[in-house]
Amino acid sequence: MMAAWIKKIIFIIISITILAVSVNLFLAPHHIAAGGLTGLAIILETLLHIDRSIIVLIGNLFVLVLTFIFLGREIFLNTVVGATLLPFIMRIIPHEALLDDVMLSMIIGSVLFGIGVAILYMNNASSGGTAVPPLILKKYFNINPSIGLFITDSVVVALSLIVFNTESFFFAIFSIFITSATMRYMESGLSKKKVVYILSDNHQAILKDILHEVKRGVTIIPVTGGYTQKPNEMLMVTLEAKDYQKIISVVDKHDKTAFMITNTVSDVHGLGFTYESGSV
Repeated sequence: MMAAWIKKIIFIIISITILAVSVNLFLAPHHIAAGGLTGLAIILETLLHIDRSIIVLIGNLFVLVLTFIFLGREIFLNTVVGATLLPFIMRIIPHEALLDDVMLSMIIGSVLFGIGVAILYMNNASSGGTAVPPLILKKYFNINPSIGLFITDSVVVALSLIVFNTESFFFAIFSIFITSATMRYMESGLSKKKVVYILSDNHQAILKDILHEVKRGVTIIPVTGGYTQKPNEMLMVTLEAKDYQKIISVVDKHDKTAFMITNTVSDVHGLGFTYESGSV
C-alpha cells in the first residue's frame, strides 16, 4: 500500500514538473495562454504584474475546496500535492524562452502539457486549476476529461484575444487542440491491442501453434459460410501489436489462403492483459 502511494506521488511530481516546464520555457514566454489556470495566470501576470506562480497558488486554494466537495478525499489529497507543487516548481524554473521559434515552442509546450495532465488523470490527481472541472464533469456527466479540458480552456483563450494580439490567440487555439490530442493518445493510444479473426480449413493446426508458439489465448467461434452454407470454426485472438507478425507467420505456414480480419482496439481488460494468471 505504501509502495503504491509513493509510486503515485513520484508520478505526480514528474507530471507537475512537465507542466511547469511547458509553461515557463515554451508557452508563457511567447504569450500563449493555452487555457487553464496557468493560461489565466499568464494573462493576469501581464495585466497585474504579479508573478504567475502566485496567481496559480491563489487559484489552487479555491480549487482545493471544490475538489474536496465534489471529488472526495483521495483525489483531494492527490490534488493538494499537485496544487502545492505546481506554483513552487513554476517559481524555481527559469521564466525564459527556450526556443525563439513561436510555432515550435507552441507545439512542444502543448505536447508536454498534454502529457503532464494525462499522467495526473491516470493517477486520479490534478495540478488544481481548471484541470479539476474536467474531473468533476467526468464523474457526474461522464464527459471525457480531454473534452472537459477543452471546454474550460476555451474561456481562457477567449480572454487572451483581449489582452494579447490575434497571433497569440490563434496559437493558443492550436495549442488546445494539440494538448487535447496528446491527452487522447496518452489515454488510449499507448495501450492499443489487435484483435485477429482467422478463417481457415486448417484452423486446428493454426490454433495449436498460436497457443504454443505465440502463447496467446484463442476463442473458437462457430460460423456458417453465407455462400456455401457450410459450418466452420473461426479463431479470434487478442494480442499485443508487437506479436502481430508472429500470427501472420503462423497462419501463412499452415494456410496461405486463410481469410483474416484484423481490428485495432484501444483497451483490453482481463486475463493476460490487465492481470496475469495466479495474481491476487
